[in-house]
Amino acid sequence: MGHSVAGSDVEAAARRLDGRVHRTPIQTCRSIDALIDRTVMFKCENFQLGGSFKIRGALNAVSSLPPEVRARGVLTHSSGNFAQGLALAARAMATPATIVMPSNAPTVKQAAVRGYGATVVLCAPTLRSRIDTVERLAQESGGTVISPSNHPDVIAGQGTCGLEILADTSDLEAIIVPLGGGGLLSGIAVAVKHFAPNVRVIGAEPAGADDAWRSRRASQHLGHPPEGPQTICDGLRTELGSHTWPIVRDLVDEVVRVDDDATRSAMRLLYERAKLVVEPSAAIALAAVRDPTLSLSMGARVAVVLSGGNVDLDSLPSLLSAH
Repeated sequence: MGHSVAGSDVEAAARRLDGRVHRTPIQTCRSIDALIDRTVMFKCENFQLGGSFKIRGALNAVSSLPPEVRARGVLTHSSGNFAQGLALAARAMATPATIVMPSNAPTVKQAAVRGYGATVVLCAPTLRSRIDTVERLAQESGGTVISPSNHPDVIAGQGTCGLEILADTSDLEAIIVPLGGGGLLSGIAVAVKHFAPNVRVIGAEPAGADDAWRSRRASQHLGHPPEGPQTICDGLRTELGSHTWPIVRDLVDEVVRVDDDATRSAMRLLYERAKLVVEPSAAIALAAVRDPTLSLSMGARVAVVLSGGNVDLDSLPSLLSAH
């Protein structure tokens, strides 16, 4: 199985990132455990630099570039967490960063990216426009485009989250990971199947953005339907790519589809019981643990990756209310 990322790549990324990103804590919550009859270890990437796991892959990718290439700058298109992650990583490496963001991206996220020192270029809110804009700017500047998820160095960097979970927990039955573009899930799957192959790796995917679930059933890579993804998990609306699809196909044990109401309910639980501020794209992983279709034994010890906490506070009331 020739994947573009190996366990040794994740180990190399961990050495590169050591002391430069937070080693985020594992938190537990007895009242949530009692509710779902399982022992849950929450990996709190909502406490990571930039508010999400994205800095891991971004910093690994930027620091892997040869110095003369790095000097010409890095670019990406992102409406949210990767924009902040790459801006932070570029600042740490003294590299210019240009982030193409859709014109409808929350102004708070645009401001955060500018605050980290990156240049923000707004474009029409379509994927086509984002890709065209970033390619044009890269040609003009000679800079390097770094994909938010479909890039071997990004995947290897995200996998360091999995290495930390294995080091900081014991007797895990499974690790449950949010699934959008598949960078985090792929990286964790590569790390876990290399170092702890008996631990199951499970992806939690929104029912309204279920390209991975459908692709696995069809045994071929399928994109989103023409009407596009429909979910409150704004970080999980992206599709699998050429690097992430083969890893999700071959190394992930199960993908669970989660509807938005279940994600809302899990988000409420995390706020009320665990006092953890997370975005919907993170809460979905806890929702997956509660899904009746998931084959997890009662009383199982599971790790749940809380991928980020960059929630738009103005939208919180609607995100937390039952629909």
